[in-house]
Amino acid sequence: MLAFIFGLDTTASVFLILCVVAVCFYEAINGFHDTANAVATVIYTKTLKPGFAVVWSGIWNFLGVWAGGIAVAMGMIKMLPLNDLMAHSLGENIALVMAILVTAIFWNLATWYMGIPNSSSHTMIGSLLGGGFAFWSLYGGAGVNWEKAKEIGLSLLFSPLFGFSMAILLMFILSTTIKNKAIFNEPDKKKKPPFWIRAVLVTTCTLVSFFHGSNDGQKGVGLMLVVLIAFLPMQFAFDGRIPLDNLRGSAQRIEKELSQNKPDSLLDVHTIALVTSARNVQLQVDSVQTHGDKAGALKLRKSMQGLNKSLQSAIDNQWIDVALVPTIKSEIKQLKKSYEFAPTWVMVLISLSLGVGTMIGWKRIVVTIGEKIGKSHLTYAQGASAEVIAAMTIGLSTWFGLPVSTTHVLSSGVAGTMVASGGLKNLRKKTINNIALAWLLTLPVTFVTAGLLFLLFRLLA
Repeated sequence: MLAFIFGLDTTASVFLILCVVAVCFYEAINGFHDTANAVATVIYTKTLKPGFAVVWSGIWNFLGVWAGGIAVAMGMIKMLPLNDLMAHSLGENIALVMAILVTAIFWNLATWYMGIPNSSSHTMIGSLLGGGFAFWSLYGGAGVNWEKAKEIGLSLLFSPLFGFSMAILLMFILSTTIKNKAIFNEPDKKKKPPFWIRAVLVTTCTLVSFFHGSNDGQKGVGLMLVVLIAFLPMQFAFDGRIPLDNLRGSAQRIEKELSQNKPDSLLDVHTIALVTSARNVQLQVDSVQTHGDKAGALKLRKSMQGLNKSLQSAIDNQWIDVALVPTIKSEIKQLKKSYEFAPTWVMVLISLSLGVGTMIGWKRIVVTIGEKIGKSHLTYAQGASAEVIAAMTIGLSTWFGLPVSTTHVLSSGVAGTMVASGGLKNLRKKTINNIALAWLLTLPVTFVTAGLLFLLFRLLA
């Protein structure tokens, strides 16, 4: 329906609908693959029945996507050269989007089937980078944003190490401060744990579910935006809900503020360049209003991005009078909203997909988390500690707009609690090796697969 409204032909409409469904399917897989980590402790410890636990987690995942904003989503899509993508033919764009989606879905399903707690975040990032690199190798242009990829890569690398070490520390604190040792017992298969332990575990499950939605759910939003921009660049180059006159007004106010900048010869050079950029945005707005074509929309998007980047650099280097900074920052924010946005229906669709996905396919990962990481079974304290650390890590990462892997953070947290209780010998070598192998292979495998699939699909397009 969306495709036909925007005037795509029948073939393009079918591919758009197929890609939208594929994104929803990917996010559902993310739900039963990654979110199983959130419910592992409450199910394994018999705090909640599986059916209720999964529905409860699904609800909080839904709310997490809705409340989490779009900072992580924007971080994901910035790895691709979207402006270059919008300038190419629809066939090339379809080939790239399909290569990314097929790779991400295949690897997630393969690792889930084997019961390996693999990272959906790694999977998507590897697919985006591989497809983007292959696109750049053929057409040149800006290419993959390696700086952003490096930032995200470091976040994914250090978050499991942080989870592992902090879980050990938290277990040590609990063992020295809590006098009631019931929390350190393994679950009794015949009865529920004491009420206060159940309350702790339900709380930690809720927090992990909510923050998983706020972080991993945003990745699905970002992937959906890549699809929409690839198929409908004119409609999604910038937010159509914001009147073009508002964008012109922001550029005019920036120009007016800059005219009050300090009359220093060095500063004047930067001021002149910034004023020129602000006027260029105004000209591009006029062009889009007059012609309303794809090329004009793309130029306006690039002009706004360039102006915001130059203004931020000028602020950071103190080339702009301090008194002018608050107003200019406000206008930067307004302009950025026009090209960094997610339609409400996208947020709802991804939230529902993640929530529904959470309600199926959880059992394989739960067993791995509860019984196969450590030689001893997961205790109440270990489950709670791992989930507290996971919720804290994911929540902070969402706040800073960085994607992290719920799977890796929680798995490493569980491993940390096992080490805290019995040393390194308490870890199951085979399971740890499988998780580590998936961790090491995911990026290169998905990178190469997405790149090769793009080249293949391009020949068929």
